[in-house]
Amino acid sequence: MATIADLQDEGYRTIIVQPTFIYRGEEFADLASYIRGLDSIETVKPRNRPFKKLLLGRPLLGMPGPGHDYHEDMAAAAAALSSDVDLAGKDHAALVYMGHGNKFYSTGAYVEFQQVMREMYPEIPIFIGTVEGFPSLDYVLSAILHARVKKVILKPLMMVAAEHAGHDMAGDHEDSWKSVLGSQEIEVRCIMQGLGENPGIRDIFIRHLRDAAADNHLHP
Repeated sequence: MATIADLQDEGYRTIIVQPTFIYRGEEFADLASYIRGLDSIETVKPRNRPFKKLLLGRPLLGMPGPGHDYHEDMAAAAAALSSDVDLAGKDHAALVYMGHGNKFYSTGAYVEFQQVMREMYPEIPIFIGTVEGFPSLDYVLSAILHARVKKVILKPLMMVAAEHAGHDMAGDHEDSWKSVLGSQEIEVRCIMQGLGENPGIRDIFIRHLRDAAADNHLHP
């Protein structure tokens, strides 16, 4: 919000906000509400409106509804993760992602994205879970054990490998994903690398921003 205010102070009246959220969850919904509220401000004189247009791009995995097919967004994101699959293949390991999730909105997008990944890369066992919401670590662990997996590459499905990755995923305490998987005699290799370091993922967000501009007849 502060950044939007700064841009408005500098004279910008048409602004596209491109979030780096993974899917349409709690934080995206809040941001969308803020954007709608600011964009709806009316003044007696049109020239005094704070914004001419204030727009919001879609998250990495897209979102249901008219406009852009979220299935295509999921496929694009999966294709951008091919290097992770290659790494798991070289290590003869399964690929496990830890997403953030939330407790208020459905986290089914993670389950659907897991299926997209599995269909695109059938040669590698792939599992996706979340810190909050479904699928939880317990669910992921059960699936890994059922598949008789003994070695995994563990990565954050988040833009940056920050606190959640360092603590919840790769921490040395007994409740971390690394420790829980390791307690089941599963060899775990943690990769502290966020999605933001992946050029293919960055390109997707740039496309989403350009789509938001084109959808509203804005051109650079």
